[in-house]
Amino acid sequence: MAKKKSKVKKSSKSKPIAFKGAPAWFTNTKLHLAVISIFCFIIYSNTLSFDYALDDAIVITENEYTQKGIAGIGEIFANDTFRGFFKEEGKANLVTGGRYRPLTQAMFAIEKSIFGKDTDVKKGEDDGYAMWGHLFNILWYAATCCMIYLLFLRIFKNEKANGFGYFIALATALLFAAHPVHTECVANIKGRDEIIALLGSLATAYLILKSWQEKNQSLVYIAAAVFFVTFFSKENTVTFLGVIPLMLYVYTKAGAEDIARKVVPLIIAFIGFFIIRSSILESNLFETPMEMMNNPFVKLEGGQHVKFSPAEKFSTIMFTLGRYIELLFVPYPLTHDYYPRHIGIMNFSNWKVILSIITHIALLIYGLKASFEKKTIGFGILYYLGTLFIVSNFIFPVGTNMAERFLFMPSLGFCLIIAVVLYKLSTVLAKTDQVFEFKKLTPSLMSLGLICLIFGAMTFVRNPVWKDNLTLFTEDAKISVNSAKLQNAAGGVLIDTYQNEKNESLRTEKINQAVVHLKQALEIHPNYKNAYLLLGNAHNYLSKYEEAITYYNRALNLDPNYNEAKNNIAITYRDAGRYYGEKQNNMSKSLEYLRKAEEANPNDFETLRLLGVASGMSGQSQTAISYFERCTKLQPNNAGAWLNLGNAYGQAGDIQKAEQFRAKAAQIDPAVLNRN
Repeated sequence: MAKKKSKVKKSSKSKPIAFKGAPAWFTNTKLHLAVISIFCFIIYSNTLSFDYALDDAIVITENEYTQKGIAGIGEIFANDTFRGFFKEEGKANLVTGGRYRPLTQAMFAIEKSIFGKDTDVKKGEDDGYAMWGHLFNILWYAATCCMIYLLFLRIFKNEKANGFGYFIALATALLFAAHPVHTECVANIKGRDEIIALLGSLATAYLILKSWQEKNQSLVYIAAAVFFVTFFSKENTVTFLGVIPLMLYVYTKAGAEDIARKVVPLIIAFIGFFIIRSSILESNLFETPMEMMNNPFVKLEGGQHVKFSPAEKFSTIMFTLGRYIELLFVPYPLTHDYYPRHIGIMNFSNWKVILSIITHIALLIYGLKASFEKKTIGFGILYYLGTLFIVSNFIFPVGTNMAERFLFMPSLGFCLIIAVVLYKLSTVLAKTDQVFEFKKLTPSLMSLGLICLIFGAMTFVRNPVWKDNLTLFTEDAKISVNSAKLQNAAGGVLIDTYQNEKNESLRTEKINQAVVHLKQALEIHPNYKNAYLLLGNAHNYLSKYEEAITYYNRALNLDPNYNEAKNNIAITYRDAGRYYGEKQNNMSKSLEYLRKAEEANPNDFETLRLLGVASGMSGQSQTAISYFERCTKLQPNNAGAWLNLGNAYGQAGDIQKAEQFRAKAAQIDPAVLNRN
C-alpha cells in the first residue's frame, strides 16, 4: 500500500507538531535581521566610493532646489521633480505625466545641508557627499529587506512551528537582497525613490495585517498615514491598493466587509495624494509625445514619426514582459538602458512574443486559481503581475520599453515564489506535505545559500559599472548597442571627459570614439537632433570645422529654435575663423567664417575682436577700427580692447587718436602696454 502523506495534526486546543532539531539560530529573529542587513551591506559595500551617475544630475547635483539644502524643501514639494533641473516652465513636463517625487528629493536636500559643500550647481561638481548618498541607499535597502522578512514572518506566524514560516520569510528576504536586477536602484543614488516606495508599501501592509491579527483598528489609521507619505516617493505605491486586499483574502479569514474597513482609509490617503499631485503637475498622464526618446511606440516613416500599429505595440509590450521574466531567472547581461531600439519593433511572427503571451495567460489563470485556493504561489504570481502591470505601458506610456528599476517592486513576488519552491524541494525529497525535522530542510537551505552566493557575487561584480557616467555609459553601450539614447550618451560623456585632455593623442582617440557612438545613434534614430549637436561639438574639438558646421545645420533643420545648436554653430564659425587666420594665415577664409559668426551672434566680444584683427591684417584699417569700437562699447573696462583700437588708428595713420586710446588702455591697466 502507498504510504499516506503526513499532515500537521491540529485541534481547536492543540498546536501544530513541534519542529524537531531546529538550532537556535533558525528561530532567532534578531539574528536573521542582522544577517539580512550585513548581507546587504557586503554586496553593496563597493558602491561607497562611487560618484554620481545617470539621473543623479536631475534630482541632486544639478537641481537648484536640492542644492539649496533644507532651504529648498518648500520648492521641492511645490514643483515637479524635474523643475529644479530644467529651470524653465514647461520643460519639466517633457516626460509623460510629469514626475512628483518630493520625499526622496527632500532627503537628498537634507543630506546636502548636513554633508555637502558649497559647489557650482551648473558644473555638477562633486560636493563630497556622494558617499553619504550611497551609504543611505544601502541602509534603506537593508531596511526594506528586513521589512520583507518581518511581513512574511507575520503572514506565516501560525506556521513557525513547522519551520515553514521562518524559512519562507528568511529565504524571500535574502533572495530579494541578493538579486542583481536591483543594482540600478541601490547603486544609483536616485534609485532611492523605488526603495522608499517599496519600504513604505510593505510597512503599510504589515500594519494592516497586524491590525487584523490583533483586532486593533487604530493601526489602520497609522498605516494610512504611512501609505500617504510613501506616495510622495513614487506613484507605483498605488499598486498596494490591490496587493493588501489580496493579502488579507489569501492569508486571513477576513470577509469583504472586513477588508473594506482596512482598505478604505488607504484609498482616502491615495485620493489626498492625487489631489495634491494634480494641483502641482499640469501634464496629462495619458499624453503620448511623438518623439522616439520619450515614446518608444513611434517609428520613422517618410521622415516623420508615426505611431506603432496596435499589433506592433501589443507585441512589443508582450516581448518586453517576457524579457522581464528572463531577467528574473538569468539576470545577465544587465544594462540601465532599454530605450529604442534596444528592443526592436515586434510582431506576432516572433516566437518569443507568442511564448510570452502564453506564459502570461497561464500565469494569470493559475495565479487567480491558486489565490482563490489561498496558496502562497498564487499570491506571489498576482503580486508580480499586478505591480508590474502599472509600468508595462499598457495603462499609460512610461517613456521607455522597459527598465530594470521597474522590476524592483514586482521581483518580490518572484523571490517569494522561489522561496516556496525551495521549501517544496525538501518536502518532495522527504515525501511529505510539510517538513517536521530541521535536517530535512537541508536541501532547501543549501539551494538557498547557493543561489544567494551566485546572485550576490553577480551583484557585487555589476556594481562598479555605476561608478560614474563615463563608466556606466561606455560599458552599457556595449550591451545596448541598438539604444539610440545610450549611444548618444556614451558619445556625449566621452566628449565631456576628454575635450580638455592635455594628451593630444588620447584626446583625439576618445573624441573619435565618441563620433562612432554618435553615428550609431543616428543610424538608429535619424532625426535625433542632440546626436547631431554632439557630432558638431566633436568635430569642432577635432578642428574639423566644416563637418561641425554641417552637423549643427542638420540639427537646426530638425529644430530651427534649437538654442544649443545656434550657440555652438556661432562658436564654431568663430573658432574656424581663428584657425584659418592664426594657423593657416588665410585671411580671406578667416574673414568669411568670422562674418558668419558675427551674423549668428552680433554681440560676441571675441568674434568682433578677431574680425578687427583679421581686418587689420588684411589692410582694412577702417573696418578694423569699426570692430574694435564695438568691442570697447561691449567691454568699456577692457584695457586690451582700447589698446587694439589705438593700434588700429595708428595703422590708419591717425597718430593723435592712436595715442589717446593707448593712454586710456594704460589708465585702465598700466601693464597692458608691456604685454603687447
